[in-house]
Amino acid sequence: MLRLNANKLGWIVTIVLAVLVLFPLAAVIIQVLLPGIFFGSLNFGDIGLLLELFERPLWRKSLENSLILGLGTAVLGTLLGTVLAMARMQWKFPGARWLDAAVWVLFIMPSFILAQGWIMFSTGNGLAASLFGWHWVTAAVFQPAGLIVIMTLSKFPLAYLSVKAAMEWKVEMLSDAARLCGAGPFKVWRTVQAPLLLPAILSGMALVFMDTIGDFGLPSAVAAVYRFPTLPYSIYSAIYTSPIRFDMAGVLSLYLVALIAVAMLLQFWVLRRSRYDVLSGRAVPSVPKPAGRRMTWALAIGNALLLFVVIGIPIGSSIVTSLLKIQTNGLTASNLTLQNYASLLSEGSSLLPGLGRSLLIAGSAAVIGLVVGLGASFVLSYSRFRFKRGIETASLISFAVPGVVLGIGYIFVWNQPWLESLGIRLYGKPGILVLAAIAGAIPVITRVMTGAMAKVPESLLDAAQMQGGSLISRIRHILAPLVRGALISAGLAAFGACVFDLAVNSILFPPNFETLPVAIDDAFEDLRFGYASAATVAGGGLVVCIIMILERLLRRKEASA
Repeated sequence: MLRLNANKLGWIVTIVLAVLVLFPLAAVIIQVLLPGIFFGSLNFGDIGLLLELFERPLWRKSLENSLILGLGTAVLGTLLGTVLAMARMQWKFPGARWLDAAVWVLFIMPSFILAQGWIMFSTGNGLAASLFGWHWVTAAVFQPAGLIVIMTLSKFPLAYLSVKAAMEWKVEMLSDAARLCGAGPFKVWRTVQAPLLLPAILSGMALVFMDTIGDFGLPSAVAAVYRFPTLPYSIYSAIYTSPIRFDMAGVLSLYLVALIAVAMLLQFWVLRRSRYDVLSGRAVPSVPKPAGRRMTWALAIGNALLLFVVIGIPIGSSIVTSLLKIQTNGLTASNLTLQNYASLLSEGSSLLPGLGRSLLIAGSAAVIGLVVGLGASFVLSYSRFRFKRGIETASLISFAVPGVVLGIGYIFVWNQPWLESLGIRLYGKPGILVLAAIAGAIPVITRVMTGAMAKVPESLLDAAQMQGGSLISRIRHILAPLVRGALISAGLAAFGACVFDLAVNSILFPPNFETLPVAIDDAFEDLRFGYASAATVAGGGLVVCIIMILERLLRRKEASA
């Protein structure tokens, strides 16, 4: 009976993922091969259009910039994340927990907010020049190498978390055997420890590359002060410039998806080819060891400097800029003001309406995504559903595919005239933002819940089934209470991520339905840095407070249950 019910649940999850993820992605590819098919005409595509990428200057430059940014960030971000993870797992030092917290902050925080902070710090009349006299910062940042460094400082958490997870357990007998054979500390690391970490390092590198090359936040923020077109931004421009170029958007989306698909395939190949089954009963948890006095001080100071750069500069720049009357007049008492915050509440301000819409969309997506993600995790963890590998692949695709590509696919799928008669022609309506937000929430929730369910033995559910418990009853009364903490964390993480999803909101927001990230980005593009900073600080602070209050209330309810 369990298999039958699980199969039904598997089919429901499969259909939902197909509608939310696979159909829109397939629509992007079909639009390239059969242009006009989604707009009432059927033509066979000119395959030569794919080759025009190398002939049109903007297309070619977008591809070049995306590859430069993606590869450069993948190398530097993986190097930084690996070094930090190894230092964190090997030695004790003051501030180590702050490093872990900063990594999660960077992992969750939208890239466009971090990028805006860096830009307000680095522009010619920015904080670096006006407060410290560092006029060299502008030239250093606004070039490809500088943008790679900025992206590295926001994307290295993907590599850090990958390597850190791989170092949670250790098998000392391998290193001891190498030492008995006369190997020194460096040779032990080079010949034993580093090869064992290689799959995690390469997997982290693939994640950094995929997240960077599909990032819309940095090019969107940089476009206000520096021309650096990338594939995601050129796709957005093709839709929101006149004349609208769906063919251009489709071709660029196809190339972007192809690059991410290559990275995913390489990641799967590395994980399959470089598998080392070394854990045994002798494995013990990794415990950081005390370092020497000089090493401890060096690690503490280095960690403090890193935290100041990766968190202090972008977030601090937004806070300081929000309090300045004139950005170029420096941080003086006469130049401080709360007017930027007062303007958020003034008549005509788009912040409060946009915040309310974003909270409503994110809340709906988190609740529905939690239900679908819980079902998907159950199927992956406990069922023998024939196509559960497809469910796992679809959830990974929805995590890796950039929001701009998913947004383009949603336009193609949900803008069909025949859907009007069914009442589900969603393009240009708020409902399409909810669907896109659910698609973004499901992979986050699924990853968290699958890990939590791995600790719950299937025998508990089997025992309940033998007592006549239905599938819904077993999930509700047995599984959900055991993974309640993970449910809370997954739902709140998805809620926070959906509030600030700039890419999907920029592509799909209906007329006169501006959301919080779009309102902030529009103000930034209009060079209203004070207002944009105040909106970022106020909106982001309010969202964080909401998440903290909800977590406290839900945890308290969990403890009393």
